[in-house]
Amino acid sequence: MERVGEHPVPPGPLAPRWRAWSLEPPRAGAPGRARVALENAGSAAWHSHGDTGVQLAYHWLDPLGNPIVWDGERTAFPRPVAPGETVELDVPVRAPRPPGPYRLSFDLVEEHRFWFSEIGCATLDIAVEVAPRIAARTLAVRVAGGAHAQTSAALAAQEEPVVDGDAEAVAYLVAGALPAPDWSRRLLDAHAEGWAAVGGAVVPAQKDRELAAWAAGGGRNPRFGRPLLLPSLLEGAEPGAHLGLPAYLGEDGLFDGRIEVRLPPRSGRRRA
Repeated sequence: MERVGEHPVPPGPLAPRWRAWSLEPPRAGAPGRARVALENAGSAAWHSHGDTGVQLAYHWLDPLGNPIVWDGERTAFPRPVAPGETVELDVPVRAPRPPGPYRLSFDLVEEHRFWFSEIGCATLDIAVEVAPRIAARTLAVRVAGGAHAQTSAALAAQEEPVVDGDAEAVAYLVAGALPAPDWSRRLLDAHAEGWAAVGGAVVPAQKDRELAAWAAGGGRNPRFGRPLLLPSLLEGAEPGAHLGLPAYLGEDGLFDGRIEVRLPPRSGRRRA
């Protein structure tokens, strides 16, 4: 763990002294872990009561100190921390999106009342370079229904070539589907930005009211509220099915209406 240098500790009942820290290299949007050692340098004990009471948390700030993510995940103290006592905590930390330079600012909070920094206590600030979510821009494709000449030709024409075998992301199509030429690039851009699951517009061969919510031309929506159809997924995200198409409905997903896949006629989807 890296030691923390001298910093102001205000007199009074609530006063943390930061002692040391370590941090897993963060990737955009991904969960990670830190370890923080701190001393209760005040005159009052710290008590956590489940998800209330005193908690260790964090803020993500930009290099100028502007808040990007203010309410970081909370970590409760496993027992009361008496004045003069030092404690070490394992802390879950989810990195912000997109990748880039940030300041990770650890703070204590009296839940539903105040942050310790608001009453004059120092935060533990760490300069951090958040890396892209994916280590390499590699995309593999699984085609339900087997090989299809037109789908294979569309994949061969992608701006960023798809790969066979192991890849950072796996996209799911159906035989006869025709992804737009910028499909692979836009998928990998979104994964690098920090999303574990990415889906886009589905363009049917004929008018289909069931697919109206997935129409092309919309913007980016991380709160889409419907399954992502023909998704691209990182490890840990598993596909299901919706309307007879590969689908994903879960956390950490992005709908991007600029990412287009044209469906073939009579694709075998089960109609409602």
